[in-house]
Amino acid sequence: MPMQPPEARCRNFTEVALGYSREQAVSEAERCLHCNARPCTGGCPVGVAIPDFIALVAEEKFEEAYEVITRASLLPAVCGRVCPQENQCEKFCVRGKKGEPVGIGRLERFVADLHAQNGAPQAVPPAKNGRRVAVVGSGPAGLACAGELARSGYDVTVFEALHVAGGVLVYGIPGFRLPKEIVAREVARLEALGVRIVTNAVIGKTFTVADLKAEGFEAVFLGTGAGLPNFMGIEGENAKGVFSANEYLTRVNLMKAYETDSETPVFRAKRVAVVGGGNVAMDAARTARRLGAEVTVVYRRSREELPARKEETEHAEEEGVVFRMLTSPKAVLTDGEGNAVGLRCVETELGAPDASGRRRPVERADSEFTLDADCVIMALGTSPNPLLKRSTEGLATGKRGEILTDEKGQTSLPGVFAGGDAVTGSATVILAMGAGKRAAASIDEYLKTR
Repeated sequence: MPMQPPEARCRNFTEVALGYSREQAVSEAERCLHCNARPCTGGCPVGVAIPDFIALVAEEKFEEAYEVITRASLLPAVCGRVCPQENQCEKFCVRGKKGEPVGIGRLERFVADLHAQNGAPQAVPPAKNGRRVAVVGSGPAGLACAGELARSGYDVTVFEALHVAGGVLVYGIPGFRLPKEIVAREVARLEALGVRIVTNAVIGKTFTVADLKAEGFEAVFLGTGAGLPNFMGIEGENAKGVFSANEYLTRVNLMKAYETDSETPVFRAKRVAVVGGGNVAMDAARTARRLGAEVTVVYRRSREELPARKEETEHAEEEGVVFRMLTSPKAVLTDGEGNAVGLRCVETELGAPDASGRRRPVERADSEFTLDADCVIMALGTSPNPLLKRSTEGLATGKRGEILTDEKGQTSLPGVFAGGDAVTGSATVILAMGAGKRAAASIDEYLKTR
């Protein structure tokens, strides 16, 4: 797929990938072998009929291809951009055994974008069945759940804590990977199906699950995500210039702090150290680079263990981000006024596997060194917000605050379901969507017995 050149894109926040042309899309679709076993579909968490939509693209029946995708996925333009296809559908593509797999995600993006460009009419809301469901959180899990229920005739209201719907899609993922107008477009599609969205509604502050039940909602889905950032607990971590990746990205993505006339400030550092190796770390590093900083990613394991998508790490390196592998932070160094000025680190080597199955980093003796950094961004994963637990009597949670559910997404409370990062901890957009979709089916089954 055509891309902005690195020397240009590292100075702007417009989308890096430029998308397929019609000719490129058809040519790519023609590479599909249409295997009888359809292994790619088995690798899709929401069950898109991948060979069927690809066959339609090859025949230039683009609108029909869109209809096939949206039977299973309500956010095709999003999934085509941010899903880790290399670990899901494309991982099982037979073409990939002896070369490059078919670009399934890129074809999905092409179909969704062309549908929007053609000004196709919005979906017509189905007849209502008279049953009301509340969805808390408008991230991928909540939107998927709401859309599936709306298509089944339920009167669905989504409650979102922020002032814009989309959850992590708007506050976490930068516009150069996922333009915000695309998220708004997908949300508008759900509203056209009859989904009502209420913003500035914080569960545990402005309302509770009990309040929703008292207002007549017969079932509730909790898709509140995992927005509480984790820190290392090292010396100097409270210094000025130390951010969680969540805060840093929210300021830039949701509040548009990168714009010169934005009312939201963001620290435009000279040297940034990003601690972590996941996709959020890559997003933070590439964002800091676009804000003019020299950026170093600090990761305590080797490149082979790096959890971020290969595409994201390659793009970061092309844009000038430096990687310090086998490196573990020990302290944030500060000046006399409490400002961060460096990150004290030690080199590591990999020992025996730990509980995660990955080899445990072991510090090397006499390997301490300092990275100059006036800004340190901690991208170490997130946990569910404790507000929900504190405000919901009887809701069972785990050690990390995650909501406990059964295989159908049912929580310890009757009629209350949950899914996505609030249950699993930080995961991918498509896995959250899959959880929301399964919960919608469970809610439908639950309400039909009452």
